[in-house]
Amino acid sequence: MIVAPTMPIGAHVRAGGDLLPALARGAEIGADVVQVFTQSPRAWKPMQYSDEVLRAYRDAQAVDTRVRQTFCHATYLINLAGADPEVRERSRLCLQANFAVATAMGARGLVLHVGSHRGRGFEASLPQVVDALLGTLAGQPGGECPIVLENAAGTGDTVGRTLDELATILQAAGPDADGRLLVCLDTQHLWASGVDYGSVEKADEVVGRFDTVIGLGRLRCLHLNDSKVELGANRDRHENIGEGTIGATALGALLSHPALAVVPAILEVPGDGHGARAQDVAAARAAVALGNGLRHRS
Repeated sequence: MIVAPTMPIGAHVRAGGDLLPALARGAEIGADVVQVFTQSPRAWKPMQYSDEVLRAYRDAQAVDTRVRQTFCHATYLINLAGADPEVRERSRLCLQANFAVATAMGARGLVLHVGSHRGRGFEASLPQVVDALLGTLAGQPGGECPIVLENAAGTGDTVGRTLDELATILQAAGPDADGRLLVCLDTQHLWASGVDYGSVEKADEVVGRFDTVIGLGRLRCLHLNDSKVELGANRDRHENIGEGTIGATALGALLSHPALAVVPAILEVPGDGHGARAQDVAAARAAVALGNGLRHRS
Protein backbone atom coordinates (compact mmCIF):
# COMPACT_ATOMS: atom_id res chain seq x y z
CA MET A 1 0.00 0.00 0.00
CA ILE A 2 1.30 3.45 -0.92
CA VAL A 3 1.12 5.89 2.00
CA ALA A 4 0.42 9.48 0.96
CA PRO A 5 2.86 12.07 2.32
CA THR A 6 1.66 14.09 5.30
CA MET A 7 1.81 17.88 5.17
CA PRO A 8 4.19 19.20 7.85
CA ILE A 9 2.28 21.53 10.18
CA GLY A 10 4.20 24.22 12.02
CA ALA A 11 3.75 27.36 14.06
CA HIS A 12 5.39 30.68 14.78
CA VAL A 13 6.84 30.46 18.30
CA ARG A 14 8.97 32.52 20.65
CA ALA A 15 12.68 31.79 20.39
CA GLY A 16 14.14 33.33 23.55
CA GLY A 17 17.65 34.68 23.95
CA ASP A 18 19.43 31.44 23.02
CA LEU A 19 16.92 30.35 20.35
CA LEU A 20 16.63 26.78 21.67
CA PRO A 21 13.27 27.35 23.45
CA ALA A 22 11.74 27.49 19.97
CA LEU A 23 12.32 23.77 19.49
CA ALA A 24 10.94 22.96 22.93
CA ARG A 25 7.84 25.06 22.35
CA GLY A 26 7.29 23.48 18.95
CA ALA A 27 7.48 20.00 20.44
CA GLU A 28 5.14 21.03 23.26
CA ILE A 29 2.34 21.98 20.86
CA GLY A 30 2.96 19.07 18.48
CA ALA A 31 4.43 21.10 15.61
CA ASP A 32 6.58 19.57 12.88
CA VAL A 33 8.06 22.96 11.98
CA VAL A 34 8.77 26.21 13.82
CA GLN A 35 9.16 29.79 12.66
CA VAL A 36 10.88 32.45 14.76
CA PHE A 37 11.91 36.08 14.75
CA THR A 38 15.64 36.44 15.26
CA GLN A 39 15.11 39.92 16.77
CA SER A 40 12.21 42.11 17.80
CA PRO A 41 9.85 42.29 14.80
CA ARG A 42 9.25 46.00 15.41
CA ALA A 43 12.78 47.25 16.12
CA TRP A 44 15.74 47.98 13.89
CA LYS A 45 18.50 46.84 16.22
CA PRO A 46 19.50 43.23 15.53
CA MET A 47 20.14 40.67 18.25
CA GLN A 48 23.76 39.65 18.64
CA TYR A 49 24.17 35.89 18.84
CA SER A 50 27.47 34.19 19.54
CA ASP A 51 28.80 31.54 17.20
CA GLU A 52 28.27 29.05 20.02
CA VAL A 53 24.55 29.84 20.29
CA LEU A 54 24.04 29.54 16.55
CA ARG A 55 26.00 26.30 16.35
CA ALA A 56 24.07 24.87 19.32
CA TYR A 57 20.80 25.57 17.51
CA ARG A 58 22.00 23.94 14.30
CA ASP A 59 23.15 20.89 16.23
CA ALA A 60 19.90 20.62 18.19
CA GLN A 61 17.79 20.97 15.04
CA ALA A 62 19.83 18.31 13.27
CA VAL A 63 18.96 15.67 15.88
CA ASP A 64 15.44 16.80 16.83
CA THR A 65 13.01 13.98 16.17
CA ARG A 66 9.86 16.09 16.55
CA VAL A 67 10.50 19.54 15.06
CA ARG A 68 12.11 18.80 11.71
CA GLN A 69 12.50 22.28 10.19
CA THR A 70 13.04 25.88 11.25
CA PHE A 71 12.08 29.02 9.36
CA CYS A 72 12.87 32.60 10.33
CA HIS A 73 10.71 35.67 9.71
CA ALA A 74 12.33 39.01 8.93
CA THR A 75 11.55 42.15 10.90
CA TYR A 76 8.31 43.92 9.97
CA LEU A 77 9.99 47.33 9.71
CA ILE A 78 11.93 46.32 6.60
CA ASN A 79 10.75 48.17 3.50
CA LEU A 80 12.83 47.50 0.41
CA ALA A 81 10.41 49.40 -1.83
CA GLY A 82 10.18 52.79 -0.10
CA ALA A 83 11.50 56.09 -1.44
CA ASP A 84 13.03 57.39 1.80
CA PRO A 85 16.82 56.84 1.51
CA GLU A 86 17.31 56.44 5.27
CA VAL A 87 14.55 53.85 5.64
CA ARG A 88 15.81 52.05 2.56
CA GLU A 89 19.35 51.80 3.94
CA ARG A 90 18.20 50.72 7.37
CA SER A 91 16.02 48.11 5.69
CA ARG A 92 18.93 46.74 3.70
CA LEU A 93 21.14 46.48 6.77
CA CYS A 94 18.37 44.91 8.84
CA LEU A 95 17.62 42.35 6.14
CA GLN A 96 21.29 41.47 5.88
CA ALA A 97 21.51 40.95 9.66
CA ASN A 98 18.34 38.81 9.75
CA PHE A 99 19.55 36.75 6.81
CA ALA A 100 22.98 36.17 8.33
CA VAL A 101 21.40 34.79 11.51
CA ALA A 102 18.91 32.63 9.60
CA THR A 103 21.73 31.20 7.52
CA ALA A 104 23.90 30.53 10.57
CA MET A 105 20.97 28.78 12.30
CA GLY A 106 20.56 26.45 9.35
CA ALA A 107 17.04 27.76 8.69
CA ARG A 108 15.04 26.53 5.72
CA GLY A 109 14.32 30.12 4.75
CA LEU A 110 13.94 33.72 5.85
CA VAL A 111 10.37 34.87 5.14
CA LEU A 112 10.16 38.52 4.09
CA HIS A 113 7.44 41.12 3.55
CA VAL A 114 8.94 43.16 0.71
CA GLY A 115 7.38 46.44 1.84
CA SER A 116 5.37 49.31 0.40
CA HIS A 117 6.15 51.56 -2.55
CA ARG A 118 4.29 54.43 -0.82
CA GLY A 119 2.39 55.45 -3.92
CA ARG A 120 5.32 55.45 -6.35
CA GLY A 121 4.08 52.34 -8.09
CA PHE A 122 5.40 48.80 -8.27
CA GLU A 123 7.51 49.31 -11.40
CA ALA A 124 9.30 52.33 -9.92
CA SER A 125 10.29 50.40 -6.81
CA LEU A 126 11.27 47.16 -8.55
CA PRO A 127 14.96 47.94 -9.30
CA GLN A 128 15.80 48.86 -5.71
CA VAL A 129 13.91 45.83 -4.35
CA VAL A 130 15.87 43.48 -6.58
CA ASP A 131 19.15 45.24 -5.82
CA ALA A 132 18.59 44.83 -2.06
CA LEU A 133 17.66 41.17 -2.39
CA LEU A 134 20.63 40.30 -4.58
CA GLY A 135 22.98 42.28 -2.36
CA THR A 136 21.78 40.35 0.68
CA LEU A 137 22.20 37.00 -1.04
CA ALA A 138 25.68 37.98 -2.20
CA GLY A 139 26.66 38.61 1.42
CA GLN A 140 26.12 34.91 2.19
CA PRO A 141 27.60 33.19 -0.88
CA GLY A 142 26.95 29.52 -1.35
CA GLY A 143 24.46 29.33 1.51
CA GLU A 144 21.46 27.01 1.42
CA CYS A 145 19.05 29.36 3.20
CA PRO A 146 16.83 31.27 0.73
CA ILE A 147 14.97 34.55 1.11
CA VAL A 148 11.29 33.66 0.89
CA LEU A 149 9.04 36.42 -0.43
CA GLU A 150 5.57 36.47 1.11
CA ASN A 151 2.42 37.53 -0.73
CA ALA A 152 0.73 40.61 0.75
CA ALA A 153 -2.90 41.11 1.77
CA GLY A 154 -3.16 44.17 -0.45
CA THR A 155 -3.17 46.80 2.29
CA GLY A 156 -2.13 50.24 1.07
CA ASP A 157 0.70 50.19 -1.46
CA THR A 158 2.21 46.86 -0.47
CA VAL A 159 4.47 45.06 -2.92
CA GLY A 160 3.71 41.40 -3.65
CA ARG A 161 -0.06 41.69 -3.45
CA THR A 162 -0.44 39.50 -6.56
CA LEU A 163 1.31 36.43 -7.87
CA ASP A 164 2.29 38.46 -10.92
CA GLU A 165 4.18 40.99 -8.78
CA LEU A 166 6.07 38.23 -6.98
CA ALA A 167 6.86 36.57 -10.31
CA THR A 168 8.16 39.86 -11.70
CA ILE A 169 10.57 40.23 -8.77
CA LEU A 170 11.85 36.69 -9.25
CA GLN A 171 12.28 37.19 -12.98
CA ALA A 172 14.06 40.52 -12.50
CA ALA A 173 16.51 38.92 -10.06
CA GLY A 174 17.24 36.24 -12.65
CA PRO A 175 20.12 33.77 -12.36
CA ASP A 176 22.02 36.07 -9.98
CA ALA A 177 19.65 34.87 -7.22
CA ASP A 178 21.18 31.40 -7.63
CA GLY A 179 17.88 29.70 -6.82
CA ARG A 180 17.73 31.38 -3.39
CA LEU A 181 14.67 33.56 -3.95
CA LEU A 182 11.53 31.55 -3.23
CA VAL A 183 7.92 32.23 -2.19
CA CYS A 184 5.72 31.85 0.89
CA LEU A 185 1.97 31.78 0.24
CA ASP A 186 -0.10 33.13 3.14
CA THR A 187 -3.68 31.82 3.12
CA GLN A 188 -5.17 34.88 4.86
CA HIS A 189 -3.30 37.33 2.65
CA LEU A 190 -4.42 35.40 -0.41
CA TRP A 191 -8.06 35.54 0.72
CA ALA A 192 -7.86 39.22 1.71
CA SER A 193 -6.36 40.10 -1.67
CA GLY A 194 -9.48 38.68 -3.33
CA VAL A 195 -8.41 35.15 -4.29
CA ASP A 196 -11.23 32.68 -3.63
CA TYR A 197 -10.30 29.05 -2.97
CA GLY A 198 -13.53 28.10 -1.23
CA SER A 199 -14.01 24.81 -3.07
CA VAL A 200 -11.79 22.03 -4.40
CA GLU A 201 -12.31 23.32 -7.94
CA LYS A 202 -11.40 26.89 -7.03
CA ALA A 203 -8.42 25.74 -4.97
CA ASP A 204 -7.14 23.71 -7.91
CA GLU A 205 -7.41 26.79 -10.12
CA VAL A 206 -5.35 28.81 -7.61
CA VAL A 207 -2.63 26.16 -7.38
CA GLY A 208 -2.59 25.83 -11.16
CA ARG A 209 -2.22 29.57 -11.58
CA PHE A 210 0.62 29.63 -9.04
CA ASP A 211 2.39 26.93 -11.01
CA THR A 212 1.91 28.82 -14.27
CA VAL A 213 2.95 32.24 -12.99
CA ILE A 214 5.68 31.34 -10.48
CA GLY A 215 6.23 27.58 -10.51
CA LEU A 216 5.47 25.18 -7.68
CA GLY A 217 9.16 24.43 -7.40
CA ARG A 218 9.60 27.90 -5.90
CA LEU A 219 6.94 27.47 -3.20
CA ARG A 220 8.97 27.04 -0.01
CA CYS A 221 6.23 27.19 2.61
CA LEU A 222 2.69 28.25 3.44
CA HIS A 223 1.51 30.55 6.20
CA LEU A 224 -1.67 28.93 7.44
CA ASN A 225 -4.20 31.40 8.83
CA ASP A 226 -7.95 31.93 8.84
CA SER A 227 -9.18 35.50 8.35
CA LYS A 228 -10.97 38.06 10.50
CA VAL A 229 -11.97 39.97 7.35
CA GLU A 230 -14.00 39.11 4.28
CA LEU A 231 -12.75 37.95 0.88
CA GLY A 232 -11.13 40.90 -0.90
CA ALA A 233 -11.01 43.17 2.18
CA ASN A 234 -7.30 43.94 1.61
CA ARG A 235 -6.50 43.83 5.31
CA ASP A 236 -3.96 41.67 7.14
CA ARG A 237 -6.01 40.18 10.00
CA HIS A 238 -5.34 36.60 11.06
CA GLU A 239 -7.79 34.33 12.88
CA ASN A 240 -7.63 30.83 14.37
CA ILE A 241 -8.35 27.96 11.97
CA GLY A 242 -12.08 27.43 11.51
CA GLU A 243 -13.02 30.62 13.39
CA GLY A 244 -12.81 33.12 10.53
CA THR A 245 -14.35 33.98 7.18
CA ILE A 246 -12.34 31.39 5.25
CA GLY A 247 -13.26 28.40 7.38
CA ALA A 248 -11.79 24.92 7.69
CA THR A 249 -13.50 23.61 4.55
CA ALA A 250 -11.97 26.19 2.21
CA LEU A 251 -8.57 25.92 3.90
CA GLY A 252 -8.78 22.14 3.60
CA ALA A 253 -9.62 22.39 -0.08
CA LEU A 254 -6.39 24.29 -0.65
CA LEU A 255 -4.12 22.40 1.75
CA SER A 256 -5.17 19.01 0.40
CA HIS A 257 -4.02 19.73 -3.15
CA PRO A 258 -1.59 16.90 -3.99
CA ALA A 259 1.10 19.34 -5.16
CA LEU A 260 1.21 20.88 -1.66
CA ALA A 261 1.43 17.61 0.25
CA VAL A 262 4.98 18.11 1.53
CA VAL A 263 5.01 21.91 1.69
CA PRO A 264 5.32 23.08 5.34
CA ALA A 265 2.24 25.00 6.56
CA ILE A 266 3.11 27.38 9.39
CA LEU A 267 0.43 28.76 11.70
CA GLU A 268 0.53 32.46 12.55
CA VAL A 269 -2.71 32.52 14.49
CA PRO A 270 -3.59 34.42 17.67
CA GLY A 271 -4.47 31.33 19.71
CA ASP A 272 -5.65 32.68 23.06
CA GLY A 273 -3.57 35.82 22.57
CA HIS A 274 -0.14 34.22 22.85
CA GLY A 275 0.19 32.43 19.53
CA ALA A 276 -0.54 28.94 18.31
CA ARG A 277 -1.49 26.24 20.81
CA ALA A 278 -1.65 22.46 20.56
CA GLN A 279 -5.33 22.73 19.69
CA ASP A 280 -4.50 25.08 16.81
CA VAL A 281 -2.00 22.60 15.40
CA ALA A 282 -4.65 19.89 15.76
CA ALA A 283 -7.20 22.13 13.99
CA ALA A 284 -4.78 22.60 11.10
CA ARG A 285 -4.30 18.85 10.72
CA ALA A 286 -8.07 18.38 10.89
CA ALA A 287 -8.50 20.91 8.06
CA VAL A 288 -6.06 18.95 5.90
CA ALA A 289 -7.96 15.74 6.66
CA LEU A 290 -11.24 17.47 5.83
CA GLY A 291 -9.84 18.57 2.49
CA ASN A 292 -8.58 15.08 1.72
CA GLY A 293 -12.06 13.77 2.41
CA LEU A 294 -13.57 16.30 0.02
CA ARG A 295 -11.17 15.22 -2.72
CA HIS A 296 -11.86 11.52 -2.20
CA ARG A 297 -15.59 12.13 -2.54
CA SER A 298 -15.29 14.29 -5.66
